[in-house]
Amino acid sequence: TTSLHEHNENRKTSSLVQRLQRGEDIALVSDAGTPTVSDPGQHLIRGAIDAGIRVEPIPGPSAALAALAASGLPTGTFSFLGFPPTKASDRSQWLDALRTAGRTVVFFEAPHRIRQTLDEIITAVGDRQIALGRELTKAHEEMVRGPISVVLASLREPRGEYTVVIDVGQITDIG
Repeated sequence: TTSLHEHNENRKTSSLVQRLQRGEDIALVSDAGTPTVSDPGQHLIRGAIDAGIRVEPIPGPSAALAALAASGLPTGTFSFLGFPPTKASDRSQWLDALRTAGRTVVFFEAPHRIRQTLDEIITAVGDRQIALGRELTKAHEEMVRGPISVVLASLREPRGEYTVVIDVGQITDIG
């Protein structure tokens, strides 16, 4: 067993690919969702593919798909926007991508930023219907649905990772 995280993935990928080339098997697992979906693993997967090594996915829990499926919002097409950036200019571009998506959007957010992000979304797209999941695919999962303002009012002390599903289809200019 070895750890693979955002701070060591680039450094460890080469040695892990070498192990695969020697015929060893490697399983990439995560204690918090699906590897490579806003979690480490993408560099290792890309390295293995580039080395001609077969990569075999084994489906596991996915907070993004679990939230989407249980949201009650349209699921025919959707966009996944990962985590909103923290830098103001990048965040503005991210909010523009959300505003213009024209479909259901799923994203993750940290507990210390969830209130600010939902407030910014109300300003950008209005008080839209959302499903807010906390700790999805884990033992203490929660899901709250309703207009952003109502969900914000019911939000207790934010803890754990949040998954947000919002229907931004057919938004008219709110400015």
